[in-house]
Order: sequence, then C-alpha cells, then structure tokens
Amino acid sequence: MYWPLGTPKVFAASKQLCQGRPSEHEDGSRQTDTESLTDESVSQQSVDPVQSIESSSEAVVTDEESERETGDRSRAKLLGQGRGSSTSSLRPVKQLPRSRERHAAYDHGGIIAMRVSRMGHMFVTITKKSMTIWQTKPTVVLASVTRSPGSLHQYGANLSLLLRPDALIIVVQTDLGFLITYSVATDPVAQVYRQQFIQNSHSRRHSINNGVANHGYTGRDGAAQDHIPEINIRFRMVIKIDAGIGHALALDDELVVATIQPAATQCIRWTPDSKGSQTSTELISKMSWINDEARIVDMVHDRPLNLSTWVMDDGKAYAVQRVPTLSAAPNPKRSTSLFKGYCFHSPKTLSENALKAAINARFSLIAIGCANGNVAVYTARDYDGNIPISHNLRPANSPEILGKLTCLAYSPDGYCLFVGYEHGWMTWSVYGKLSGSSFSSDRAICSSYHEQWLLGVQEAFWVGGGSALLIVSPGNDQLWMLEMARSAAAGCFSPDNISRPLLQTDGGIVIYKGYDVPDLTAISIEASLWHHVQIPTNYLADQWPIRCSAISADGRYVAVAGRRGLAHYSINSGRWKTFNDPNSENEFAVRGGLCWRQHVLLAAVESGSEFQLRIYSREKPLDESEVLYIEKFDAPIIHITPSGEDSLLVYTYENVLFHYLINAVDSGVTLSQVGQIGLQGIIRAPPRVRSVSWIVPEDQLHHGDPSQDVATATVIFLVDGKLVLLQPSANDHGELKYDMRVIAQDVEYYLSMRDQGITGEGEILTSAPFAPNGGLNIEMPLSNGLRDSLWYFDGSAMQVWTDVQDVLSFAPMDLGRDLPSPVQIQVDFYPLCALVSKGILFGIEPELVQRRDLSFASWRFVTRTHLFLPPLLRHHLSQYNSPAALHLSHQYQKLPYFPHALEILLHNVLDEEVESTPSPEAALLPSVLSFLSSFPQYLDIIVQCTRKTEVRSWRTLFAHLPSPQQLFEESLSAGSLKTAGGYLLVLHNLEELHSGADQSLRLLRRAIEEHDWELCKELARFLMALDESGNTLRHALSEVDLGVPSPEDGEGGIRLSAAGAISSTGGNQLRPTMLGIPSPAGVDGSRRLDAWNTTRSPTSVLSGGSRSPPSLPSPASDGASPSPRITDAGNSVSRGRRDLSRGSGDYFGSRPGG
Repeated sequence: MYWPLGTPKVFAASKQLCQGRPSEHEDGSRQTDTESLTDESVSQQSVDPVQSIESSSEAVVTDEESERETGDRSRAKLLGQGRGSSTSSLRPVKQLPRSRERHAAYDHGGIIAMRVSRMGHMFVTITKKSMTIWQTKPTVVLASVTRSPGSLHQYGANLSLLLRPDALIIVVQTDLGFLITYSVATDPVAQVYRQQFIQNSHSRRHSINNGVANHGYTGRDGAAQDHIPEINIRFRMVIKIDAGIGHALALDDELVVATIQPAATQCIRWTPDSKGSQTSTELISKMSWINDEARIVDMVHDRPLNLSTWVMDDGKAYAVQRVPTLSAAPNPKRSTSLFKGYCFHSPKTLSENALKAAINARFSLIAIGCANGNVAVYTARDYDGNIPISHNLRPANSPEILGKLTCLAYSPDGYCLFVGYEHGWMTWSVYGKLSGSSFSSDRAICSSYHEQWLLGVQEAFWVGGGSALLIVSPGNDQLWMLEMARSAAAGCFSPDNISRPLLQTDGGIVIYKGYDVPDLTAISIEASLWHHVQIPTNYLADQWPIRCSAISADGRYVAVAGRRGLAHYSINSGRWKTFNDPNSENEFAVRGGLCWRQHVLLAAVESGSEFQLRIYSREKPLDESEVLYIEKFDAPIIHITPSGEDSLLVYTYENVLFHYLINAVDSGVTLSQVGQIGLQGIIRAPPRVRSVSWIVPEDQLHHGDPSQDVATATVIFLVDGKLVLLQPSANDHGELKYDMRVIAQDVEYYLSMRDQGITGEGEILTSAPFAPNGGLNIEMPLSNGLRDSLWYFDGSAMQVWTDVQDVLSFAPMDLGRDLPSPVQIQVDFYPLCALVSKGILFGIEPELVQRRDLSFASWRFVTRTHLFLPPLLRHHLSQYNSPAALHLSHQYQKLPYFPHALEILLHNVLDEEVESTPSPEAALLPSVLSFLSSFPQYLDIIVQCTRKTEVRSWRTLFAHLPSPQQLFEESLSAGSLKTAGGYLLVLHNLEELHSGADQSLRLLRRAIEEHDWELCKELARFLMALDESGNTLRHALSEVDLGVPSPEDGEGGIRLSAAGAISSTGGNQLRPTMLGIPSPAGVDGSRRLDAWNTTRSPTSVLSGGSRSPPSLPSPASDGASPSPRITDAGNSVSRGRRDLSRGSGDYFGSRPGG
C-alpha cells in the first residue's frame, strides 16, 4: 500500500565558522571555570518549498554544562564485571591533559548514523566528529555539537548513535568503547527560525512544533506562535564499557548494552531504582535459552508488543523479553536472570545467517534480513516461542548485485517494509508484494548525477507517520527525504477507502476517477485518471502529519485528519473547509477513524479525557458549535464502519462492538444504539483489530427488527492479517454464543461487496446491468452474481469467494467441513480494488523515470488493470455450474472488451490442456467451448485464439469443435468475411485446403461484392504464398471475372503487380492489412515470404506469426465490438445504495453541491 513518489528532497548541514576562535565541545575532557561550551552556528542547505524559512537569530546552541557542573559525577566509567555478577558501580574516569591542538575547519565527513524520535518530530545525525539535531517538518537544523580534539583523543571518534524514544537523551558511542550522553531541552522563549507564510490569510497559523511541545513548548493557545524554539544540548556524563560494546539499545527506562568480552548484557537505568541500583549485568553463557555462547550483533525493541529481537554473530535470531524484577526476585534460581527468550530463526546455511531484524506490531510479524539478501518473515503468535515462518521475501537480483543487507524498517502502520542494501533498496508490502526497487535504475546515470540514494543505503527511517523516508547513503553527508504515496486504507480501513482508491501523500491526496469515465478510458494506461488535491497549507502547518483520510461512497467528498482537528473537501466544487478557530481545531484529535454517510461526516475523536463519536455536515462550517450530534463512550474507539443503508458499527478498547442506527431527521442526524456484542475471550488484543464488518441475513436486513441484527449477523474481523468469522448460534440453554473460524491468512485488506450497497427486491433494473455509481443492479430472483462476493489480497494474488454464503454454510467447526477454495487471480502489480462494474482489477505500480537531459530521477506510479472475468468464469465451469457462468457473463456482455475476456479464458485453458493432456473426464476445454458457443462472438473468439497459439495446439482445439470447413461456412453465411479468412489459415495448416480449393475463390468473390478491397488484397497475398509463380492468383482472378488486367486498363481498373498484389489504378490506394493483423511488408507493399517462418507457409501471411499469449486484439470487424488493449488491472465497485433511513425526516433527501 506504499509507493515511492516524485524526487527526494536533499538536506545537508554545513558549518559557518564564527569570528575568532571556534568553540568545540570537550565532553568533560578538560576543566575551565570561566568558559561555557558553545557550539558553532549551523545552517541548512535546503528548505521546505511550502514555506520560506528565515533565520531570526543564529542557530547557536549553548551547552549549559560548564566544567563547574561536570565534576567527577559526570565523568564516570562502567567497568566490566566478573562472571555472574548482576550489578556494577559507576566510578570516575581519569582525566587526560588538555589538548592544545585546535581545529581550523569543520569536519565534512559523511553521516555515519541517524536516529528518529518515537513521535517523529525530530531526528539526530552524527559524523565522526559532530552531532546534529534536526526538526522533521519543516526540515531544519536545530542544534549541533562539534567535539574538540581533546575529546576525540580521549574518547575516540563517533561510531554509533542512540536516542531515547522520548528524544530527551542522546547517547553517542565511540570507537574506544565510550558512551557519551547528552540531554536535550527546549527553550520556549528563544527562537532559532521564524516561519513566514507566503499567503497572509494563513498568518494565524503558528509553527509546526511536531511534538517538541511535550518537552516544554506549550504554544497551541491561538497566539501567533510562528517561530521554531531553540534546542539546548547539555552534556551529562561519559560511560566507559571495559568489556567492549557490540551493540546498544536505548529504551524508555534503561540503556541495554551488549558487550564483547565477555559476551554479556548490561542494563543501565536512566535513573536509579528505589534501592539505588542503576546497573545490572547478565552473561550470555548464563542464559540457558541460548544454546551456544555467541555475541549480540543487533538488537531491536518494540514497545506495543513488549518484545525485543536479538541477532547473534552465529546467524541465529531470538525473541526476547525483559524479566520484571518483582517476578524474578522470589525465585532464587532466576534472581540473576534479566531476560527470557526463544530462538525462532536458526540458519541451515551461511547464506541464511541473520544480519538485521525489524518488528511489526500491527501485524505481529518479525522480519529477519539474511546474508543472501532474502528476508524471512515470522509470525509472533505468543510469548512462549510459538513463532513460525510466515513468508519469505526473495529479490529477483543476485546477492552480488544487491550487496550486503544494511537495514530493515517497517512503516508505522505496518503495511510496508523498507529493505536497504549496500547497492540499493526495495520496498515490500506487509505480506510480500514488491512495491518499489531502486535496482531498476540506470546505474551509469545515477553515478553521473550523484543520485546516491538509488545506489546504496546505510540507514533509513520512516517519518511523518509513513509519508516519507529518510535515507542516508554510505559515505555521504546528505540526507534524502523520499515522499511516499500510500493507500488511505492503511490509515483508515473502511469499505469506501477500498472500493474507491484514495492515495495520501505528504501534503495532499490523490483521488481515482476511473468510475466516472467510459469503460475504454478506464482501462487505458495513457489516460490521466487521478485527481491531485493539495491539502491547505494552513492546516498542514499546524497538524502535519496527516494520519487518516476517508472518501465518501459516491466519491464526492474527502476528509483528512492530522495530529489535531480535521478538514474536508468537495470534489465537485473544489473547496476545502477547515476550522476558523484554532482552539476548536486543537480541542480534539481523530483516533478511531472517519467515514461518510452521504454528505455527513462521522469522526471518532478524543477530546480531553472524553471519547466521542461526532457528526459534522458538509453544508455547515467547521466549528465546535456546528456539530450535528455527539455520542460519548467509556473507552477509546478503535474502528468505525458503515454497514448497509443506515447502520454503523463501532468497536472500542473495551472489546465491545456497538450497533447504531443513523437516523435522519429534518433538523439533522442522530444515532440510536440498538445492540452490542461483547467479544471478551474472542479477541485478545483489541488494538490489533484492523477492520470490522458483518453480514446480515437477507430477510432480517429487509424485514427484521434492527435490534435483532446482532443476534443474526455474522461478524467479520481482520486481526493480525487473519480474516475471522464469528457466527451466532444458540447454546443448550438458548443463550447466544459465537463460533469463531479463521477463513483466510496473510490478508492485507478485504472487501465484502455487500458493504457497497444493497439492491432491494423492488429495484430490479433490467435496462442496464450497472448502477450509475459503479454498483451492480442484479435481478434478485435469478442470482446474486457478485453481490455476495468477498475479495481479499494476500500479498501474492487477489482471492475471491463469488458467494460468501457458501463460506458461511461451511464455516461452523462442528460440521468438520473444509471451506470452499477461493478463486485466485494472479497479478503482477499491487491491486487496489476490484472495479466490479467494469470487470477489472485496478492497481498501480511504481516507475522510475531517468533521462540523460535531467540531472535527477523521479518516481511516478503507472495505472494497471487486469480482467478478472476469465478466472471467475473458469471457476464456475470447473464446478460444472454453467448457469452461474452464463449469468455472470450476461452482466458484462455489453463491455467493449468482453469478447477479449472470453478469448483469454479459451487461450489459458487450451494452453494448459495442450501441456498436461488431461483425461477426457477431467478436460475442461469441452465445457469452455460449449459455454462460448452461447455468445454471438463465438466464431471470432475461436479464430482469434488460433492466431495467438502455436499451430501444434490447433488439433487439440478442433478435436472438440466442428470441422474448420464447417466453421468457415458458418462465418461466410453470417457475413463475417474476415473471420472466414482466418479459417482459411486453419484449413491450410491442417492440410484441409488444397491450392485449387474453391474456399478462397468464394471468399474473394464475396469480398468483391462487398467492396472490401482490403480483404481482397490480403487474399491475393495469401494466394501468392500458396503459389509463388502467381498461377493460382491468376486463376482465381479469372474465376471471379476480374481476369488478368492489361496495361491499357483505364481509370479504376484493377491490375496485378509483379508481387501478385491487387492494387487500384485510380485514386483509391488499398493498404495491406492482412485481415486486420499487422505483419512485415516487403518492397512496394509486397510480402517477402522468406521473412516468415521456415515452413514458408501462408500461415504466417495471415496470422502475422504471433506466438505470444493474447493481448487485446485489434478492432474486430463485421459488427463485432472493438477490443482495446488492456495491460493489467485492478478496480473495485461503489455500489448503488437506496436513500432510505429507518429514522424519520428527509435530511438526506437533498444533498449539497459543495
């Protein structure tokens, strides 16, 4: 659900040397009573293009720690302890003499490490001699520290970087085994930069503080706080690790250090505990759950899962948890045990050795990067070591091309995995669909224009809630910020966001418009079907990043929500509405999602300590006093989703699913709770629920009491990538209970077509198969068609149950039956949705644009489509359900590319049966041919298929068909002359056509009668291919009363060229088209037979020698609809909905225009 977009912004920090002597940080390595330690001024080379950044004062950062404050307490040393010891003490480090060497210039070395805060509002970079603190939005340097020669000599050069998650403490690791710690403080009065908005109308907006307010800056009071506050860096202490540092990890409460000799873990608390202890140590050899003594080379931790992953130097990976002190103390055997863990990745070969790890809490996954460049992804089912393999990511490139795997990073929502290599990078969807790769770039162009971000990655981190990637290349002093486009469903999972693709970028939204265009335009790769909308800069300035967005079911409205407040947009009018009062906007934050019900917006918000569901109208201004309705809850809302015509489902942290009715009244909209379901004991972790929907029985939906919906509806949950069914039933005492069954694994998203609207019994429309908004109007007495279909994407293919009722009937576990297999639709791009009304899957794939006349590369996404009808029809036919296949086909037969869909169906089945030669009982080809005979394009489909398959397949095909001679006669009788010409090829190649046969003469005579001179020309070429002497052609011309023309023929006469081609002597020049099939031409428009295949048969003359799988055919003739060229596909449906409500009034009767 993520794709790289555009050209990355480039940022770099440089030093401006102050007048007089430069100031350097001694890090406690020298003592002075009169001087404070001051950093040099810092400027940044790139600014956010949306705003102009003006430095209001020098970006000077004062280290408030003078030598009077350092003393012995700040120059401390953590000594390696003996085997088995659990604590250690801090002792002072011996001072070295002050170095007299002075730096004359700033170190311009490359960035060697980078860390991002948990909130994403700031990040820190280091070089070997300096450290720089950056603000993320706008991207500017806030502070910098340059270490002095004395500090470098005493403690060593910078090697790695640690940042406490709250960004209040920074730890720099040096190459001599020291840890230098700094504290970060914010001065709300002092200013580093002042923002100036270009548009005066936005001047009320103040600085995007991005979380620094949590550290002392409290702004947000409506005043014009348009400055960026100053950041002060204070030196704290130096810690010496005598045992050597293998890796370190900064957590909320402590610093975990993995030592080298001996191999151990040392935990250093940021503040001493109640007993005054600050450190504890455990040797790796004492950890019974680690089989072999090994050293830790990488550690990652995830707070939501409360789980760490350790990567060892022997290539194994362990899932590790910290043992709470209280639980460990009563047991003497575990009194020294700090950690417990389980090995889940044990390599069989050296190429499978683990190098890096990443944890995905949203889907309970652990990714392990291996030495061969592959990524093994595991599912963390529990904390007892049940961590099986989920899937493997295998790049198509060789390990030599990839280089060493350098980093792994999951997006904040868990939907995308960034994999960095020594020579490039890739992005993958959560369950394994490749969504971007720099290895497709032209390496020579990248090198010539210094596009280092495409040539290798040292470190990378997500910022802006997943809206951008920060990339550091090896040996480079620049930061590359690459914008990412992501599906709105990643941040706000709703049926409308799935059925109507909406992409969210760093500063805007991109809306798919394929629903509102003709069918041929919707499948064109050239047409621009995306509507780009910029989010108002005044809202972005305060509330970046945008966390969720939602589109209405009819595609008319879009809402977005950032850190606080919300804004909405009308596509028809092109107008945004935002809060005029900053206090009203900052008063709440959207936490549980957004959804539309016609022109009213429902938002699950947190306001202070309250949890509310608010309803806003597009017609009214956004203001606290204009809220239509507020429903309060006792717990935070996780997810809201509309269901059916007037229902709303609300799922909360209390593990309760509430059912509300949306009541339209004259004065507005209200909510009425009519039921709830307690899911305690069924869903263990409510925050990991991604989506909730349900399926209400048809009779209950139209005639039942809404309060009884909870007792009859089947609930569908998406949890940790599992699609779970909860079916209601009654126990022995008549009480309601729910039977749970997992029906699908590795689900990235799903869509029930019932969520896209319901066609009532009285709304049978037979004039057109499709509703105006993209939904299907299906005759209920005949069949549900795809109305009850359930679609989901598992990272490799789109899976479809054509009738979810079949799944429900097989789902109860007590029946002991396997679920019906879904239909699998393979695609080579990421499908965003199924456009049911157009019969295609719609999706996008990224494309890297490089030109030698441009000094930069740029990413764009290309629209792809793919017909889903062939696999669905094949599924019905394989189940001996021809009526269902016919019904489904009749719904789509008016599509201009419907004949091509049938051709693909025949081609795929024919190819498989030619290769596999099934038994007559198991052969599917006879059923397919019988099915195709029900359509008027039957003869055209057969001949088009023959032209795109090998000649050796023809006998298999015609073994189940009437003879080619009979099909030729049928085509000729129907007036399909070009189709009849195609069967001449079949007759010839099957040795049923003799050079003197009258089929060619009859067809030629009919073509002359119809004045189809193009076909006459092609028949002449065909006869010349049969007999290069031209005698056959001359005989044919004489038989049709054309004769052999003489040079004296006058205007309009027909003559025979040397090559045997027919041409006019008048002004009407005839162009060879080979029955509409392009093929090589010789001199003067003649065909050179030696350009065809080695058999020199006329097959190639009429067929063009094509042997590839069918692409969409060229325009058909004889009344057949033209079939356009489809490249690949993905699209979904927004179904027709009745404007009915169980409430009174007509509030939804008239909808605003903007």
